Amino acid sequence: MASAPDNSSQLIDNFIDLIWLEKGLSTNTLSAYRQDLTSFNKWLGDTKIKSVSKADLLDYLSFRFNEGYNSRSTARALSSLRAFYNYLTNEYNLQENPTAKIDSPKLGHSLPKVLSEEDVELLIKTPDTSSPIGLRDRAMLELLYACGLRVSELINLDLLSLNTRQGIVRVMGKGEKERLVPLGEEALSWLNKYLEEGRDLLCKKDNRDSALFLSKRGKSMTRQTFWYRIKEYAIQSGVDKAISPHTLRHAFATHLLNHGADLRTVQLLLGHTSLSTTQIYTEVARHRMKEIHTEHHPRG
Repeated sequence: MASAPDNSSQLIDNFIDLIWLEKGLSTNTLSAYRQDLTSFNKWLGDTKIKSVSKADLLDYLSFRFNEGYNSRSTARALSSLRAFYNYLTNEYNLQENPTAKIDSPKLGHSLPKVLSEEDVELLIKTPDTSSPIGLRDRAMLELLYACGLRVSELINLDLLSLNTRQGIVRVMGKGEKERLVPLGEEALSWLNKYLEEGRDLLCKKDNRDSALFLSKRGKSMTRQTFWYRIKEYAIQSGVDKAISPHTLRHAFATHLLNHGADLRTVQLLLGHTSLSTTQIYTEVARHRMKEIHTEHHPRG
């Protein structure tokens, strides 16, 4: 079995290449692995990443704690390091796996922030639909809420993803897993309006991009641009809550459950591999019901 290269950056690159080939992880997940490992490598200084001891790793976890990193990001960093050193152990017969017998930090149980149905209505109706950009943004918000999409799934849609006759959108989710999600009448109406009256005005003659949602430059939208747009609409609408594109995904799931949808259906619509991931939304729904009871019941 070959010995591990001395170049720590090369080892990290080799590991990322391997998990990309074997697991088909999303670009965002691969970036998270790389960020975690690069941050650790930077902290190590002159110490080679392949020569790390368990004591070194415990010192790093202690450093993160003292610097105020939250337990969730530290748990993710440790998970990345565990996968990396398992790779070194299997691939290069590393003598000591420094992650062995190190427990992950305990995570606090936090519920996703969810908008009320009234807040969602205010937010979605904010874009000025008299302009192509506003029409595009209204269609994006409608689609995000109607289908519970991740923002990466939303901006990666192309024209062939839509079947407006059947009212279905084909979504490519995490791990290149495809799913079909119904659009709903309102989202379909605004999508058709955008396609008929807005998208062609955003196209550039020399760049016929097939992306469904186009920027001012006629190219596909970026996650950062849409994140900025939704923040601006939150301010304009007066919805005084922390909002991100993922907030509408949370609202989609919670509002479906509030109106009687079964958990398995919500799981399929969200594209969750495990039902346990979806179950957090049942707790959100119960938490909201308790709040309403406390607020409105005469003996609450």
